[in-house]
Parts: sequence; structure tokens; C-alpha cells
Amino acid sequence: MKKKKPLKPFAYDLEASDLSRERHKARELRQSQWWKRQVAKGQCYYCKRETPPKALTMDHIVPIARGGKSTRGNVVPCCKSCNNAKKQLLPMEWEAYLKILTSKTS
Repeated sequence: MKKKKPLKPFAYDLEASDLSRERHKARELRQSQWWKRQVAKGQCYYCKRETPPKALTMDHIVPIARGGKSTRGNVVPCCKSCNNAKKQLLPMEWEAYLKILTSKTS
């Protein structure tokens, strides 16, 4: 029976050209009508707070460094504080982080 390779926490096999390509796709996506409509809603995807559209940033739900892509299904508008706090966490890691935060404040 074959031994499974351990999962890497980050996509270490990404080359500079892969990162550059994904960043280019993200820049193109920011110019799309779809993204402008998402931002116009003025709400952070994570904390749901009302945020001025110009203050919203693009966040990759699955970060590029973790194998995510710059596609409509993987990017969301979020406030700067949520984007900075999430860093390169996967959705399940982010949810666990939020649960820890809410349990400390309760």
C-alpha cells in the first residue's frame, strides 16, 4: 500500500510566474463590472459591517499561497482589518480563529 504524502500547509511548489499570473488575474478582476458591483454593496464579507466601497479590499478565500486562484468564486470584498487578521488562513482556520475570539470576549 502506498504511503500518502503529508499535506503541505502552503503551496511551496508555486513559482514566481504562478504568483505573478494570479496577481495579474486579480488586477483584471478588480476592473470587472462584477467586482465593482460586489464592492458597491459596501459590506465586509467576514464581519458584515457597513464599509465604504473605497475602503473594501479584495480577499482570496483560499489564499494564493495556499493554492487558491483569482476567480469570482474565490474572492470577496472585505474590510482592511478583517483582511489583515485573516492573513493566509483557510476558511476553516479562520472560523476557528473567530470562535476563539468570541469565546474570549464572552
